[in-house]
Amino acid sequence: MRQFKNQAEAEAAGVYVSKVKSFVKREGRLTNAQARAIDENWATMGINYQPELLNFDQLFQQSGPVVLEIGFGMGKSLVQMAAESPETNFIGIEVHRPGVGSCLNDAAELGLTNLRVMEHDAVEVFKQMLPDASLQRVQLYFPDPWHKKRHHKRRIVQPEFVAMIKQKLAIGGVFHMATDWQNYAEHMLSVMQQAAGFTNTSASDDYVERPEYRPITKFEVRGQKLGHGVWDLVFERTE
Repeated sequence: MRQFKNQAEAEAAGVYVSKVKSFVKREGRLTNAQARAIDENWATMGINYQPELLNFDQLFQQSGPVVLEIGFGMGKSLVQMAAESPETNFIGIEVHRPGVGSCLNDAAELGLTNLRVMEHDAVEVFKQMLPDASLQRVQLYFPDPWHKKRHHKRRIVQPEFVAMIKQKLAIGGVFHMATDWQNYAEHMLSVMQQAAGFTNTSASDDYVERPEYRPITKFEVRGQKLGHGVWDLVFERTE
C-alpha cells in the first residue's frame, strides 16, 4: 500500500490491494476451448452460487440419486462417471477455472444432461445450497495432502468438515475419499473412525479396493508407475 495509510484509503483511491486468504487459488490460463466451453455451456450446465437451497428436481431433467464431487480437477473422471451412469445426477465443485472449462467442454462433446458444475468454495456451497440428507455419495479424490507436518491443519478432512458432509448425505449414502499419500490416508482414517454416524465399509476396518465406479486417472497411473500407492476409503452414513 506504500502511499496509503490503510486499506480504506487505498480503496477510496480506487487501488486494489490483495488480501490474505486461507487458501491459494491456482488460476492458470484458460485455453480458447475452455473459455468457449464456459461461455456456451454455463447456462445449461453451470450453477451460480447463491445462498439458497438447490431443488434437484428442477436442476436436472430427471429424478435420481445425486453424487457430488469436491475438487474435480480437469473433470476427466467426473465426466466419465456421468457418461457411464446416465440414471445418476452428478454435481462437481472446482475453484480452478481451466478445470471447469475442460470439464464443460468434455461433457458438452458427449451431450451429457446429468452433470452440473460449480466454480465456488465447496464449504459455502454445502452450508448454503445443499438440502440436508440429499446426497447419495460425496467424492473427494486426491485432495492437496499438505504433506509438511506444520501444514496438516490445512487438510480438508477434519472433524468439522466430516460433520458437514454427514449432514448432507442421505442415510445409506457414502463419503468416498482417495489419496496417494499414505500419511494422509492414515489421517483420513483416524478422523473418520472417530466421526459419529459413519460406518467403515472396509471388511478390515481400514481401506477398500478401488470401487469400479471410480475411474483410474492419468495422474493415478503416473503415480503407480513411480511406485506410489493409492488408498480408497468409503464410509457409509448409518445414522
